[in-house]
Amino acid sequence: MDVTPRHRSVIDPNLVPASLWTRAYLRRCAATSGSTELTIALRRADGTASLFRTQVLAHGIDDAATYLHVERSVKFLLWSRGGSEVLLCGPSAEKWVGQLRAGYAPKGVRSFDADFFRRVFEKPLSFLCVSKAELPTPSASHLPLGRHLDGCRIGFDLGGSDRKCAALIDGKVLFSEEVKWDPYFQSDPDYHLEGIRHSLELAARHLPRIDAIGGSSAGVYVNNKVRIASLFRGVTAPAIFDSRVRDMFVDLAKQYGVPFEVLNDGDVTALAASMSLGRNAVLGVAMGTSVAAGYVDQAGNLTNWLSELAFVPVDYRVDGPADEWSGDRGCAVQYFSQQGVGRLLPLAGIDLPPSLKLPEQLEELQRLMLAGDPRARQVYEAIGIALGYAIAHFAGFYELSCLLIMGRVTSGHGGDVIIGHAKAVLRDEFPELRIDLVVPSEKDKRHGQAVAAASLPSLRR
Repeated sequence: MDVTPRHRSVIDPNLVPASLWTRAYLRRCAATSGSTELTIALRRADGTASLFRTQVLAHGIDDAATYLHVERSVKFLLWSRGGSEVLLCGPSAEKWVGQLRAGYAPKGVRSFDADFFRRVFEKPLSFLCVSKAELPTPSASHLPLGRHLDGCRIGFDLGGSDRKCAALIDGKVLFSEEVKWDPYFQSDPDYHLEGIRHSLELAARHLPRIDAIGGSSAGVYVNNKVRIASLFRGVTAPAIFDSRVRDMFVDLAKQYGVPFEVLNDGDVTALAASMSLGRNAVLGVAMGTSVAAGYVDQAGNLTNWLSELAFVPVDYRVDGPADEWSGDRGCAVQYFSQQGVGRLLPLAGIDLPPSLKLPEQLEELQRLMLAGDPRARQVYEAIGIALGYAIAHFAGFYELSCLLIMGRVTSGHGGDVIIGHAKAVLRDEFPELRIDLVVPSEKDKRHGQAVAAASLPSLRR
């Protein structure tokens, strides 16, 4: 495949954008006799399912490229939509199913992913070859959450470097506060619980009563139960996680005795954008400690899709940067988060003391940007170029009219550079796409996430 980006970063020039590689592969399929359709379906135990249709070269014609296309597409679908069963339908599906099973086996290269989905869906991840008649009907659960602003509410947002809380009455923010914390590698769940309680108590002091509480946090939550979350990654003992983390928010709900909902922070980001902009088909992406994302569909509904875009592949070079958690290469977290900033700083010739943590490295980058240091600008340019190509790849999996971009990495003038370069990539490489890139207003930056989180539960009547 001829993958020659029109835009290249000075400090990270070897990026192989997934969007360009996929476009080149599909063009090759269209020009090659014997190419066929391949359908990839993801199904859950609750009956919800999604379908993704693509093209593949005939067996025997560059099987290595075809498997790369299939495996990377499956990986993207798993982390964006989620499911416990992966079904492949097509003439060569059986061959790819066998390779996928090996890759996602306990000792395979995707064992991290397999273990993640086993924990989320509470059953082993499976791969099956099926006929057209056996393909499921696409369906997604619409979550009846959000857009409720009546009464006295608390909203909270738990991030990797800070936690936020807000007190609202009928949608008006009376109080908001941000507190720094460091939850990622804390092995004692009391650290998390005490921090959450502290934030809730700060907000409660500003309300005459509490009618509802809503929160957002990185991870996967089902009925307020913590299935798996980076916030608690330091709690490595399964017995401690099961006994003291899994029902942490369930227990808090019982303690307060009011409607209480916790949702993935990416979904709350998308909901905040939809509420603020009055638009649907919105993908919200928060570039901070990790890459939080969420999706509001064309009808304005939150869905049960995972949208854990930190782990989706966006760069197909074989020696791309590896994610510290999953071990996979070329995943979004290494491009659009504080981890990505930490990776790019030395490439730009910015050498910082190794004792500086990632949030502090980002602060130093922002300081250098304010001072007009051209090296800092190169870091933001690299992020923006990669983001433009990634957005085009996202559009192959989501119906998009609007992308909300937020998070600490996009703060200040550096954020303008990121968005400017992303727009240039979309304009020059993908003129057929009509996706608005939007940044939140200062008001939404301060309160939008907490307001949307507070709006999650409906009041009991």
